[in-house]
Amino acid sequence: MASLIYNEFLDYLAKNDVSDDTFKVALVTSSYSPDKDAHEFFDDVTNEVSGTGYTAGGETVTGTLTLDTANDKLTLEFASTSWTSATITARGAVYYSSTGTASTSTLIAFNDFGSDVAVTSGTLALAASTVTLQN
Repeated sequence: MASLIYNEFLDYLAKNDVSDDTFKVALVTSSYSPDKDAHEFFDDVTNEVSGTGYTAGGETVTGTLTLDTANDKLTLEFASTSWTSATITARGAVYYSSTGTASTSTLIAFNDFGSDVAVTSGTLALAASTVTLQN
């Protein structure tokens, strides 16, 4: 697996003002195979983690959109988050714009951890992540 931006997000971004969106991040296992072309909405995501301290659909996360005209780029930075008192194993994180309905919640990006991350009755902390679109 490799980290990626889902193509549906580019289309979504061109058609919508995302500044007031509710952003979420969900954790997935190593069995999830992201497809930046075919996966468009959260209902396309399979193999979401399950376990103590994790709620299906993931956590709400603050997203800050910044336009940098001097460097011709747009960044969407997601704040850090964590799952406490958790017993889970995750391979990656899926960021998405949540409408409350999986079939209409647009996928944004997949962050591959590079290997499984496991916690047992502990905290899985996810650092802030940034999606950058460069012109």
